[in-house]
Amino acid sequence: MKSPRDIIFRPVVSEKSYAGLEQNSYTFLVDPRSNKTEIKEAVQSIWGVRVTSVNTLRRPGKSKRRGATVGRTSAQKRAIVTLAEGDSIEIFETGK
Repeated sequence: MKSPRDIIFRPVVSEKSYAGLEQNSYTFLVDPRSNKTEIKEAVQSIWGVRVTSVNTLRRPGKSKRRGATVGRTSAQKRAIVTLAEGDSIEIFETGK
């Protein structure tokens, strides 16, 4: 059995993820082998909130050049988690 901390790596900090906070949606970088049910249970157990939906997306790695050397950035899997009304995760809260 995987630990919840092995499924969720870190929150995604971007303008688009902050815009989702108004709809009570949070974006996380997750383990590429995890499924929606595992992600839902991990978020609920770590932060003690109620999850209403989980949407996932895969971002393939890109080819990058640095001089003659060609490399690749790593592929990612992201989860957009929507919480129940009234629940929130404090790590995303701004200093307002």
